[in-house]
Amino acid sequence: MSGPGDGGPGGGVAVEARVLLQPLTMNSNPQLPLGLALKDSARFESYFPGLNGELVQHLQLAATGNGERLVYIAGLSGMGKTHLLQAACHSASRAGRSASYLPVRELLELAPVVLEDLEQLDLICLDDVSAAAGHTDWETALFDLFNRVRAADGTLLVAAEQRPDQSGFGLPDLVSRLGWGLTYSLKPLGDEDVIASLVCRARGRGLDLPEETAQFMLRRFPRDLPTLFALFDTLDTASLIEQRRLTIPFVKSVLDNKP
Repeated sequence: MSGPGDGGPGGGVAVEARVLLQPLTMNSNPQLPLGLALKDSARFESYFPGLNGELVQHLQLAATGNGERLVYIAGLSGMGKTHLLQAACHSASRAGRSASYLPVRELLELAPVVLEDLEQLDLICLDDVSAAAGHTDWETALFDLFNRVRAADGTLLVAAEQRPDQSGFGLPDLVSRLGWGLTYSLKPLGDEDVIASLVCRARGRGLDLPEETAQFMLRRFPRDLPTLFALFDTLDTASLIEQRRLTIPFVKSVLDNKP
């Protein structure tokens, strides 16, 4: 999801509800709603932290059950919140823990009953949680979920654009609960960090992205990571098909012909 939310809805609401309400006992694979699948590239190893190294360390510990039980990540769209939450699910799964990644904005079309029994999981990752602000039934359900997870000694990772007290929740007790753990505000990446992030992503896929090619991409295209990562996905596919290195001429030819 660091980039933006990953995946989208699939099937009708009735099918989605059945998926969500299945027994949440998966240990080898995260339980996913709405037909979503975790991006395989969403790993801690492929996330360049920049000034956010302390947060990443806390998330890695929390994912494996060795850290804080509640971590709240605040950051604007495109700063990597979804990537970090999905990376935590992957990490938890590798450690033999059951995990769930839940994009709250996409769940709002369903009844809050979809949150029932989630406390049975070891790790729950709630993305874009502030989308529930102003929905009284959802705010109450999230508050109840927090209490159940805490009683079950589970781990809750939460992401939103703003900190809990700035997210517009109408339920004071929910704001209070979300502030009980660690709260981090993601720090933006400078140009050098963005280049390092692209190189890191390429390395995670077994590709060599020369620094001069990454600099060319920054000069030519918007510098937000979701846009750059989407362009890199196109380059990755083209490089695999044509068996070409990611040189500036090759990158230019691919992206100039991109629809």
